[in-house]
Amino acid sequence: MLRRPARIFAPLCLVACAVAVLLIVNANKDSGGSKDGNTPAQTSTVTTTKQSTKKSRKRYTVKPGDVLSAIAIKTGVPLDTLVRLNPDVDAQTLHAGQTLKLAP
Repeated sequence: MLRRPARIFAPLCLVACAVAVLLIVNANKDSGGSKDGNTPAQTSTVTTTKQSTKKSRKRYTVKPGDVLSAIAIKTGVPLDTLVRLNPDVDAQTLHAGQTLKLAP
């Protein structure tokens, strides 16, 4: 009985694709998951610098898809402080381009 080539190659292709996905995922984990290839030490240095500049800002412009809790995390300003500084802002109706106070 002669087997069709597709019956042999289809499972081999499936296994090859699974191995390729695992190699890509493991390579991203090993490199720290950064898209630009920086080492984790370089990335944390850049992050620390960015956080210090974000804390010194006085205002934040809302971007599409932003929510108040995510803005609090991005800027390092506690959520209750954002609410207190922006009493006229409704968290449910944020819109892109809106400006929020981050510090008094």
